[in-house]
Amino acid sequence: MFPSRSDTEVGVDPHRPDDHLDSAPVDVTQPQIGLRGIPIWAWRQLTSMRTALVLLLFLAVAAVPGSLFPQRSADPNGVTQWKRDTPDLFAFVDGVGLFDVYVSPWFSAIYLLLFTSLVGCVVPRARHHYTALRSRPPRTPARLSRLSAHTQTTLPVTAGENDSTERAMTLAEGLLRKAGYRVELYAGPGWSSVSAERGYLRETGNLVFHVALVGIIVSVAIGGSFAYTGQRVVVEGTTFVNALSDYSSFNPGRFVDGAGLTPYSLRLNDFKVAYQLPGAPGAGQAGDFSANVTVRGDDTAKKQDLSVRVNAPLTIAGDRIYLLGNGYAPTLTVRNARGDVVYRDSQPFLPQDTNMTSLGVIKVVDGMPEQLGLVGFFYPTQGTLPSGAFTSIYPDVINPVLTMNVYSGDLGIDDGTPRSVYTLDTSGLTQRTGGKTGVQALKLTPGTSADLPDGLGTVTWEISSSAAPVKRFASLQIQHDPSSGWVLGFAIIATLGLFAGLFLPRRRMWVKARSVTDGIVVEYAGLARGDDPTLQGAVTALAKHHARQYHDDRRGSENR
Repeated sequence: MFPSRSDTEVGVDPHRPDDHLDSAPVDVTQPQIGLRGIPIWAWRQLTSMRTALVLLLFLAVAAVPGSLFPQRSADPNGVTQWKRDTPDLFAFVDGVGLFDVYVSPWFSAIYLLLFTSLVGCVVPRARHHYTALRSRPPRTPARLSRLSAHTQTTLPVTAGENDSTERAMTLAEGLLRKAGYRVELYAGPGWSSVSAERGYLRETGNLVFHVALVGIIVSVAIGGSFAYTGQRVVVEGTTFVNALSDYSSFNPGRFVDGAGLTPYSLRLNDFKVAYQLPGAPGAGQAGDFSANVTVRGDDTAKKQDLSVRVNAPLTIAGDRIYLLGNGYAPTLTVRNARGDVVYRDSQPFLPQDTNMTSLGVIKVVDGMPEQLGLVGFFYPTQGTLPSGAFTSIYPDVINPVLTMNVYSGDLGIDDGTPRSVYTLDTSGLTQRTGGKTGVQALKLTPGTSADLPDGLGTVTWEISSSAAPVKRFASLQIQHDPSSGWVLGFAIIATLGLFAGLFLPRRRMWVKARSVTDGIVVEYAGLARGDDPTLQGAVTALAKHHARQYHDDRRGSENR
């Protein structure tokens, strides 16, 4: 007989619990979080390990633009060049902070959130880990055979021997202690066991890794406040003094005012570079750069002759001096119509290609009827393109030629606006040579002079020396970072902690023995926290070593 509908309605079946899937729907009232619960929930989400890993990924991604765009703190000239090349995008890129990535608000927000998340993760985990370290190994499970790694064997006993089980457990305890396990003996009706565990160093490694990350973040934050970075172009024969006024650009940390810089001076004696000869493989490529300098510290009587090379910075009084670039600096003298010298300097010309075709600007602000700006191109080994334009065909000085266009007018220097010495804004200036003026550009070779247009005067290219008719310059970056040692130390600690957390297994092992009529039945079992493909092998190896040691001990007792 079929049951009636009333007997089969949902929720009527007495063999099903009330909360069964097919039971009658029950209205569930969700608890209200409330104003007090929202910050607690947000804090728990922020301090979860998942959030910390996501923020760490975000920080790595956020740092990518720092390598794609020139940073003002390291390459201010690159920022200027980027603005000149892409003026339409510059305002937007600068507005979102891509030229100052590491001090931008969005990068700092990720940075601070990661710091907070890591601290919130580490503190409770460290407290829990400390409690676990002081606790006893867990009691032996009642059914070891249910564990994935399990084996058992029967050990023989001698007739009349009463302490075989205890002896087997003592041997097992010794084996596990030698293997680095913490052990605890347990006993019950008819059985004895050893409970052992090891691998807490894995969790210790995880905690050390996260604490080291916090250390890196704190070191970078504090060290960056006392760090500074500066750039200086030094021409052969000139001296750089570690003072704020002698830097071409200077980017100080929050607590650096530039008044307490360590006093020292650095003189560029010469700049050596070896180029591959024409016709050889890689012709024109530079094999080695070396800026040979003389350094003087507080004791001006004491000096050191050192060298700065690419990827081999010089360390002076805690400052790291890097070689960023190099080029040529022709020595030019400008005279007015009366023959008075109104300008004389070795002006760096910035390389524009691999053959060192270089661009430079000369600004004459006094001694002339009006200010003059000379835009010049220097060709170390002058050649001619099919179009008739000059170019450099080799980076070393073999056939040096200098051409210059002359502009006159207000150079914008007297209005107080900062101007780059390497660029000239020609808008509003009158071009006197080259282009559509109908007047040939000035052309100079070492030791020659050229007349300025309209009888304004002359320009002379001075010979530096018979061995090197053109001086060279070195572009140096001076970087002071008191946190670099701390960051390196914490990075090493983090790496060691990461290795410990990845490669040290967390295991629990049990050996349980009970007496039977024909011997001792011994069970061996293991349990791993996480994936451990070697666990079964470890359990089997423990069983073999324990059985062997038990037999050896038993034979020794019989011989005695």
